[in-house]
Amino acid sequence: MSLGLIGRKVGMTRVFTENGTSLPVTVIDVSQNRVIQIKSKETDGYSAIQLAFGKKRAVRINKPLAGHYSKAGAEAGEIIKEFRLHSDEALGKLKNGAFIEIDIFQEGQKVDISGITIGKGYAGTIKRHNFSANRTTHGNSKAHRKPGSIGMAQDPGRIFPGKRMSGQMGNVRKTIQNLEIIRIDKEKNLLLIKGSFPGSKGGKVIIRPSVKVKQ
Repeated sequence: MSLGLIGRKVGMTRVFTENGTSLPVTVIDVSQNRVIQIKSKETDGYSAIQLAFGKKRAVRINKPLAGHYSKAGAEAGEIIKEFRLHSDEALGKLKNGAFIEIDIFQEGQKVDISGITIGKGYAGTIKRHNFSANRTTHGNSKAHRKPGSIGMAQDPGRIFPGKRMSGQMGNVRKTIQNLEIIRIDKEKNLLLIKGSFPGSKGGKVIIRPSVKVKQ
């Protein structure tokens, strides 16, 4: 895994290419990504960089975490994320408290983005799994949005695991792969990503270089 960034989803807009094509893009703010811990194979058994993003008041942080930030000489953040590296070579260029610049990404590069989907609460099978609704008339009584049979009788006498039923919908971590960086605003530390990905406005996302790049 390579070094990535933590970002905040600003919203969606569109940009125009040189030939006039309109492209939908999602804007991500990746400013203030700071190093709070450097791990090497010699001391920790693996190479990694721990980043903090956002701001958090000191009174909202417990003592162990406050000591962790103090040791790094960095401001407390809303979220902490660790990125594993292939080797210790990249560690020599970084130090605690340093900011990771947006230059680690390039326009046209493919990235994988992880975020928390918008929670929908408790949902039925029609909304959650795209089931078809039952007939509205012709003998149907109080079963218009029910899923139907969920199993057999005494044999096997149970519901098989993985059965699609009603339940909590959304509010889970999802990753969208191979999204293209259309534009980079270095002055404002903004990434413009082609298309959409999970998360609400203001939600935190993780941006990494793509693992499975399409040829």
